[in-house]
Amino acid sequence: MSSSRWTRGLAVAAALLLVLTACTTGFGELKLRIAAGNSGGVYYKLAQPLATAWQADLGIDRPEVLQTQGSPDNVTKVLAGQADVAFVAADVAADRYQASPGFAALARIHDDYLHIAVRADSDIRSVSQLSGHQVAIGSPASGVEYIAKSLLAAVGLRNSVSTTTRGLDESVGALLNREVDAFFWSGGLPTPKLAEPEIRGRLRLLDLTDVLPKVQGLNQVYSTAAIPASTYNQRLPVTTLVVPNFLVVPKSMPDDVAEALVRGLFDARRRLASANPAALSIDVHPGIETQPVPLHPGALRYYRAQKT
Repeated sequence: MSSSRWTRGLAVAAALLLVLTACTTGFGELKLRIAAGNSGGVYYKLAQPLATAWQADLGIDRPEVLQTQGSPDNVTKVLAGQADVAFVAADVAADRYQASPGFAALARIHDDYLHIAVRADSDIRSVSQLSGHQVAIGSPASGVEYIAKSLLAAVGLRNSVSTTTRGLDESVGALLNREVDAFFWSGGLPTPKLAEPEIRGRLRLLDLTDVLPKVQGLNQVYSTAAIPASTYNQRLPVTTLVVPNFLVVPKSMPDDVAEALVRGLFDARRRLASANPAALSIDVHPGIETQPVPLHPGALRYYRAQKT
């Protein structure tokens, strides 16, 4: 081989090495914070393996998973520059986007199911029978509080129910200790805390069939479905309200970062499903359904490459 060809060969090899190095370390200085709700919820369970996956895929420090009060708090943190990625219930995202359109969606992920739980031995059999009782409606400024207040107002119980704001763990404890008569929770299936063997047999979920016509029209993102009886060892399935969830980021996030995050999300689906079965519903095709919150341009670039 002539010296000139040898030199050209070295130059090509060096250029290729530079490209490969750039691909694997191009995000090395990127720092991410994920707003993920409380430690007993599905958001937090999914955020942990997702942070690990993004660390490996992007070649960055492991993103920090932030415990928060829930969806409204998560959006606030993104808009305030205190979080870079957030799990957000679609009803909260839709309403907040109208007032503060400073964020965009990476993907629609799993669906949340509204749980209204009473003690297994309770006489309360329907939502209307909550009247006159003490009810926990989620953490302050959480997505649970948001949907609980909306539902209670829609069915005319705003002034006849005594409410208290408590997180999931507190709500479960308060119900079992008879400090409250019911609690609201919105989460994926199963929600780990409610599926614990020592908990699930002591709770009963209320069926919402009789009030759904009044509440389903509150937000365009709502739909209905059944929580299978096997989810929490209930005697019967219960019909309830379903709320999609989005991953959102600031609109200012660079397109290449957003694209890489979406790719990492879908590549990590099996690991996420190992953390919680709710992730089994994460898929590219429904992933683009984030209306009325627009997709980030980087996310849209990913979906177009997948021909979705």
